[in-house]
Amino acid sequence: MDKTEFRVLIKHYFLCGKTIKQTEEKLKKYYGDAAPSHGMVHKWFTVFRLGRMTTNDAERPGRPIEVTTEAMVNKIHDIVLEDRRVKIREIADAMHISNERVLYVLHNILGMKKLSARWVPRLLTADQKRNRVTTSEECLAMFNHSSSEFWRRYVTVDETWVHHYTPETKQQSKQWTSAGERAPKKAKTVCSAGKVMATIFWDSQGIILIGFMEKGKTITGAYYAALLGKFHEVLMMKRPHLAKKKVIFHHDNAPAHTSAIATSKLVELRYQSLPHPPYSPDLAPCDFFLFPNMKKWLGGKRFSSNEEVEAETEAYFSGFDKANFFDGLKKLEHCWSKCVELKGDYVEILNKI
Repeated sequence: MDKTEFRVLIKHYFLCGKTIKQTEEKLKKYYGDAAPSHGMVHKWFTVFRLGRMTTNDAERPGRPIEVTTEAMVNKIHDIVLEDRRVKIREIADAMHISNERVLYVLHNILGMKKLSARWVPRLLTADQKRNRVTTSEECLAMFNHSSSEFWRRYVTVDETWVHHYTPETKQQSKQWTSAGERAPKKAKTVCSAGKVMATIFWDSQGIILIGFMEKGKTITGAYYAALLGKFHEVLMMKRPHLAKKKVIFHHDNAPAHTSAIATSKLVELRYQSLPHPPYSPDLAPCDFFLFPNMKKWLGGKRFSSNEEVEAETEAYFSGFDKANFFDGLKKLEHCWSKCVELKGDYVEILNKI
């Protein structure tokens, strides 16, 4: 039985002079668990005592729900496709229907929702996306040939500024509060002007070399080439198994990296350069893993000199679990695969360790 038929029965027992308890007992006896609740029986006894004898729901105030037609759905869809930022109220005014009906059409019929725009390094062109896909496929082919050998030979490098003061992240600023306490406040701060350029070479086993640039100098092809020579000497000492292997060397397309003198140095060292598409920090382990975690750890710390910055940076990596380096690099395969799957669009990566 539906609720309307139960209401008729409750009305029958009411007119027969039965009490609420007697009515509940009879309904329970004949209908068991399907019988209406005490609250429902009590509600309708009250309604009948007040003189209202209909068992239908009373009409509610407010605007009636408009009929959702195919034409209405198509028109709303066209409005949204023409302006993705259009507001619910603006659609309702244009269609002369309620906000509730617009929301129903958008969510339940069209399956649409409004999302905030995601920040990306650059709005990529079709050619740039195609280049990212082609490069990712090339890297995946090299990786899939022998993944274990790939990681044994893989080395990556990039530069980053390390400031004398890096503000804490919003996550780091969280504090425990008691019920009723107001949220803590914190003044907005920016990175300090004092900073040191660090060039970090690393692989799946850890840091190989950190080159700190002297104050007053800029990173050029000549500086980078000289640093590559120094790096190679350290590499042969720390990774002797690469003495007879070709290093798979991965860096981005910064001007210093692609300069003629740096390219010549890589040829001289007989390194195998791994291709890297332009505007692709999501495909560079330094950018999506190493640097974000390092700067998060340095957040809130203050240094008075470049020497202190250098010492703290080296201390951070000396206490870094070696397994984390490999875990960070392993995300690179996922990034390449996801880039191909997304047809060259940017890949979102969780860089937490």
